[in-house]
Amino acid sequence: MSAIVTGALLATTLPVNPGHAAMIATDAVGVAGTPSTAALRARLDAFLRRADVQAGLTRLGVPPVEAQARVAALSDAEVDLLAGRVADVPAGGDTAGLAGLVLLTVIVMLVSDVLCYTNIFQFNRCVLR
Repeated sequence: MSAIVTGALLATTLPVNPGHAAMIATDAVGVAGTPSTAALRARLDAFLRRADVQAGLTRLGVPPVEAQARVAALSDAEVDLLAGRVADVPAGGDTAGLAGLVLLTVIVMLVSDVLCYTNIFQFNRCVLR
């Protein structure tokens, strides 16, 4: 057993690949990770082709074909801005905020029950009595 632990410890301390540092030009910063305008247009087109998005557009009175034509007519800067907004929209709404609110409510109710202010839960006892 000690041989396995020793081997695992030695394996984690082996050098993998040393890092290399170099100066880069100012205009190259941020360009490597930025998607091209064509990729952003393709992402927006895929977003507009989703059934739930088309149903939402129809519900708002905008034909999906007209929305796709409008996106095709956008300038590069507008495509970049719109793609950023689409990427920031949470999928499925803000369920984490709702779950946190429910959890906070239950904790407040439990604390008030333990301190004898309320009698909501039957499984705990009042500590002040």
